[in-house]
Amino acid sequence: MTTLSGPAAAQGPFFQLSSPAFTDNGLLAKKNAGKNPANPNCVGENVSPPLAWSNPPAGTRSYAILMHDQEGRNGLGVVHWLAYGIDAAVTSLPEGAGDGSFKGITGGKNILGQGTYFGPCPPKTHGPHHYVFTIIATDLAPDALQPGLTMPQLLEAIGTHAKGAAGLIGRFGH
Repeated sequence: MTTLSGPAAAQGPFFQLSSPAFTDNGLLAKKNAGKNPANPNCVGENVSPPLAWSNPPAGTRSYAILMHDQEGRNGLGVVHWLAYGIDAAVTSLPEGAGDGSFKGITGGKNILGQGTYFGPCPPKTHGPHHYVFTIIATDLAPDALQPGLTMPQLLEAIGTHAKGAAGLIGRFGH
């Protein structure tokens, strides 16, 4: 576990996001890729990877998770998953929690306009894309935000309520 040194050491370890399924900048499994018969680049099972976090900032009441491909759509980006309203008592999500059936997650809109996880579908002519998972600790009550927010709406709604964030990168390509 990484810890701070110097004056910040009194604050304890960093807020961290990890996955038992891949290391930071590691490869996502094929099952984590998107599933869409209409798109030949979607070769997976659309299963969200398990995530775990630790050492949240003081005052955290809820979390938001974003999965974004900044290289997608030729650099315009692709939102693959927005999950928020996750109670501060929760410290992990199991594999597949992004399918909409996991209690305690409010879904925002992904690239397809859905409130669920949609896995990577990078073009076969590209190298692996970098999928950035970000967890944001907030001082908002878990039920403070309405379902179906877009990423800009979610970030605006969190605004000054953000307490801190941690990230993790998973790569996927053909």
